[in-house]
Amino acid sequence: NGIVVDQSRRWPLCIDPQGQANKWIKKMEAPQKIMVKKFTDGDYMRRLEGAISYGTPMLIENILEDTDPAIEPVLLKQTYQKGSTLMIKLG
Repeated sequence: NGIVVDQSRRWPLCIDPQGQANKWIKKMEAPQKIMVKKFTDGDYMRRLEGAISYGTPMLIENILEDTDPAIEPVLLKQTYQKGSTLMIKLG
């Protein structure tokens, strides 16, 4: 998992039944004040938008077999250029 997280072109989706990758990511990103959310949190989409806008790390925990389709562009890094700004479409 560590190599995939470090070397991946896309944002990784880790299958982590023992929680080792979860702990490692939290420890690694603690100096950058990682935000930890779940799909069940009511404000996770707003927090995700803020994390992307400000460049802060965010970890979404307890993802089951299905992900929220709204984050698919984030997982696939589907960005586009608008003027001189790099954009991503959410939702």
